[in-house]
Amino acid sequence: MSEIRLGIVGLGVMGRRTLGVAVDHPDFTVVRASDVTPADPGVPFTTDPQEVVTADDVDAVYIATPPASHSDLAVTALRAGKAVFCEKPLAVSLADAQRMLDAATETGLANAVNFALSDRDAVVHVAGADLGTVRGVDIRVQFLRWPRDFQATATWLARREQGGFVREVLSHFVYLTDRIVGPLAAVETSVDYSDGPDGTGSEVAARGLLRAGDVPVHVSGMSDLAGPERYEWTIWGTRRSYMLRDWAQLYVSEGGPWQPVELSGKHGTEHSRLTLFAEAIRGGKPADLADFAAGYRVQHAIEAFHGLQS
Repeated sequence: MSEIRLGIVGLGVMGRRTLGVAVDHPDFTVVRASDVTPADPGVPFTTDPQEVVTADDVDAVYIATPPASHSDLAVTALRAGKAVFCEKPLAVSLADAQRMLDAATETGLANAVNFALSDRDAVVHVAGADLGTVRGVDIRVQFLRWPRDFQATATWLARREQGGFVREVLSHFVYLTDRIVGPLAAVETSVDYSDGPDGTGSEVAARGLLRAGDVPVHVSGMSDLAGPERYEWTIWGTRRSYMLRDWAQLYVSEGGPWQPVELSGKHGTEHSRLTLFAEAIRGGKPADLADFAAGYRVQHAIEAFHGLQS
C-alpha cells in the first residue's frame, strides 16, 4: 500500500496536532475529518463521525474524541475494514475496552494507542538497559490545576465520567511500567474527588499500590495545589536505576547521585508514531508502538483507581 488514506475523527488539541502532522507525512493522505463543531480543517469535513469511519475512500482512522466514544467508533471502523489509531485511554470501562480488543483481534487489522512514551528515546534506552533485579517503581504526578491550561476547552476532562488526570496522564506511566516490567494488578487504590464521592468532578488526589508480578509499583498523584507540575517515573534496579522526569529528561544511578543520560535516538513524536502505524498497516510489528492489547492492560490498572472493573 503506497498511499494510506487517513480519516481523522475529533479536532481537539490532539486531533488538530495530528492533522497538521499527517497532511505532510509521506505515508498518509488525509482524505476526511470530523468533529461535532463545524470547522474548516482544509480537508473534506463532516460533523458526522460515522461518515469517516465507514467511508469507502478511508483505509485507516485516527480517533481523538473524548474516550467514552472510542469504543463505538473504533469497533465500527474495524468492522468496516479500517485500521485504527486511537488516543488514550483506550476506553472508560473494561467492557468497552474488551469490545475494542475483540474487534481488533477478530479482524486482524492494524491497531494502535497513542501513548506518547511508546517511542520516546529515553524509554527505548531503559527498555534495553541492564537493570539487574527490579525492586520497585515509583510514579509521581502533580498539577497546579486540572485540566491544564492548554486543555481548558475540553470540559469533559474536569469530570469523573471520562476525564481526570488518572486516565489522561497516569495512563502513560502505567503503560511505561507495563512495557518495562510487565502487566500490572491493583493491590490497593484510592482517590479523592474535587466535589466528594457523590459529585461529578474529577480527582484531586490518587494513590495506590500496584504490582507487576513481584515488583511493587507505588503511585501518587495530586492536582489543584501550589507547586510546579511534576511528571516523574523511577525504576529501581539492583544494578542500575533510572528516573524519567518531565517526559524526556532521563537520569541514571549505579549507586551514587543521579547522572543525566546522553540520548542519541529519536525523541518520539506524532510524526514518528504515525510512521510506526503505517508500518503496522503494511504488515509490520513495530515494537515501539502500543497496540490495543497494551491499552487494555493499562485500562485494568487505571480503572481500579475509580473502582470500575466492568
